[in-house]
This record gives sequence, structure tokens and C-alpha cells, in this order.
Amino acid sequence: MQVLVLGSAAGGGFPQWNCNCRNCLGLRDGSLNAQARTQSSIAISSDGERWLLCNASPDIRAQIGANRELHPKRQPRDTGIAGVLLMDGQIDHTSGLLSLREGCPLDVWCTPNVHQDLSTGFPLFPMLEHWQGGLRWQPVEVANDQNVARFSVPFCPDLAFTAIALHSNAPPYSPRRGAPTPGDNIGLYIEDTRTGRSLFYAPGLGKPDDDLRDWLKRADCVLVDGTVWQDDELQQAGVGKATGQDMGHLALSGEGGLLSELEQLPERTRRILIHINNTNPILDENSSERAELDARNIEVAFDGLRFEP
Repeated sequence: MQVLVLGSAAGGGFPQWNCNCRNCLGLRDGSLNAQARTQSSIAISSDGERWLLCNASPDIRAQIGANRELHPKRQPRDTGIAGVLLMDGQIDHTSGLLSLREGCPLDVWCTPNVHQDLSTGFPLFPMLEHWQGGLRWQPVEVANDQNVARFSVPFCPDLAFTAIALHSNAPPYSPRRGAPTPGDNIGLYIEDTRTGRSLFYAPGLGKPDDDLRDWLKRADCVLVDGTVWQDDELQQAGVGKATGQDMGHLALSGEGGLLSELEQLPERTRRILIHINNTNPILDENSSERAELDARNIEVAFDGLRFEP
């Protein structure tokens, strides 16, 4: 299994175009030791040629240009992107599909909840029907006590996927906003059947439960939500009123925060954070928060990171 991080920031990227917080200002004027980041997305492959795009961010055009693996190689019109899997229906994870319209028809794996939201509140599926047949929905079922719901992707024959329901939030244009149901947000457990190595990917993680903890402990590598350091971070930075929990993200620090969850994983587990908000102090590589991550052996994903779990 090959994993390519296309974008590692939360919605808006880093620096965010309309943000003048300490981090964004510092990156622009050169006073902050940090890297610019595009909006969160990864690509996964079992052969290094055909890639499954996990979330299609608004920055997908730039992300394709920056990653040779996704460039056209075999014929006049071509791409390394063989299909898309959506973790949720949020606009910063789906609007990139509009930029992929020239590549339609395109297979898109997502849950019924996400398909409904992208057919009504943010109607990408009906809109893109006008481009060579548009998006071909491939339903994803979430695991539960009665069903593990393992599924496969034809162009990744050596990878087995399991979708895990996460306690997070539905998009603002969803009728389930504020009252999400299983399937609004998923994590992915991906196992390489050749090597037995596994990855758990969850860029949006609101509230862990025992079932989720079991999946995290099972994985060789976890690539998980690092959106905010503290729950009221946007308020403290003066850039918003929503908390991390309001947005469906578990803060890293504090009692019951994600850092304490990651501490419970086996020592062998590789821990990587993704979906980092522009306000998060861990973006500053000289910060005490970043030093704490280093001491805990927790990595921060960056655009262009390539690894095998």
C-alpha cells in the first residue's frame, strides 16, 4: 500500500486567504517557521499507477500538478486518479469533484448519507451528469455489530477496505446537521492483503468510542484528525465562534483529547496528524505544542508526504 498526502490542512488551507491570525500572518511575512498547506486529501494505491483519491478538495487542481503520480502518462487524455472515495459530504472534501469534470464518468464511493447530501443540499451528482455521464455512485456500507462491511476497489486488488462510522457532524447543508447519523462521517481501515500491514484514516473525528478504539489499536499506522489544539481555539484566535466539537473535531489537548487517545495505542503504531486548521499552534515548528508532539513521537502530515504503513 502506497499513501500520498496531497493536502494536509483543514478547510481554507494554510494560510487561509482571508485570515490574519498569528499563524497565517507569520507564514506570509516569514516570521513563522512553518510550511504552507492545501486542503486535506490523500491518495492510495496498490501498484503506484492507479490511485484512489480519498476526498476531492477545492485545491485538487494544484495538488495534481504537484504530484507526478497523478499526471497523464499513457494517452492524450489521462490521469492517475482511477476513482474517488468520500469520507463525508463536507464542501472542503467534495467540491474538487467539479474540477475533475473533464475526467467523467468517474466512480465515486460514498455512503448513502453522503450521496443524499450531494444529490440535494449540495447537488454535485445531478450537476455533473451533464459531463459524460458524471459521477457513478458506488455505495459504501458502514460496519456495525452485525456486519464488518468490508469492501473492495477494483483497481486496488490487494487492498481491503472497511468503513467505520464516526461520531462527528453532518455538513451545514444536510438535514442531519447537529443530529448526525451513522454514515455522515467515516473512518477507513485499509489492509494490504499481501503484507498484512494496515492504515486507519480519519480526517474528521469528533468523539471516540470503544469500537473506534479497537480499530485504531488494530492499525499499524493511524492518520487522524489534528484540526485544533484546544476546543475553543477559533474563539481564542478571534476568528470564529464555533468550537472544535461544533465542527465535529476532537481537540488534541485537554482531558479526553486526541493526544490522550493516541497514548493508548500500541508502541509500534505510527501516529500522524492531518487536517490541521490554520489556527493550530502545531503548524509553528518552533512552538511548545510541536515540541510536545515530537516528544510523544507524533508526526504532523505535510503536503507531498509519501509513506507505506
